[in-house]
Amino acid sequence: MFNAVIDAPFGKIGIRLQAETVREIVYLPESVRNVAPETPLAKQVAQQIERYFERASASFDLPLATVGTAFQKRVWAVISEIPPGVVLTYGQLARQVASAPRAVGQACGSNYFPLVIPCHRVVSSSGLGGFAHHADDGYFLKVKRWLLAHEGVPYA
Repeated sequence: MFNAVIDAPFGKIGIRLQAETVREIVYLPESVRNVAPETPLAKQVAQQIERYFERASASFDLPLATVGTAFQKRVWAVISEIPPGVVLTYGQLARQVASAPRAVGQACGSNYFPLVIPCHRVVSSSGLGGFAHHADDGYFLKVKRWLLAHEGVPYA
């Protein structure tokens, strides 16, 4: 169950809260029904996401739940520093966290807060790479392409 489901240019976005924190943000297909934000925090999350869709340089200031392993948190912290319109490869990010590209890719795919922690800005050295633990050319890679194009980084 989501505390809000809002429209996105590529489908929908689901928002889950836990107490006074954001627990998860999820990319959803167009077929999912909208859910009006139930709480002030859900409204705040929806407004910040909508602001990002209007202006790719918009920033997020949300209380995020404490989730993830120590390694994932390290990777997510570095990803959070990548500005809009810039991409890093999994290998570049791996060097920054003293790890391997595959491990970085797994941490990216496990991101609970896409958009807020912009894992779409991490790509393969040979192209787009995967997204949200999906490597096929389906819905999730279409979302990644849209997000990168929105930020001025086109990927075919």
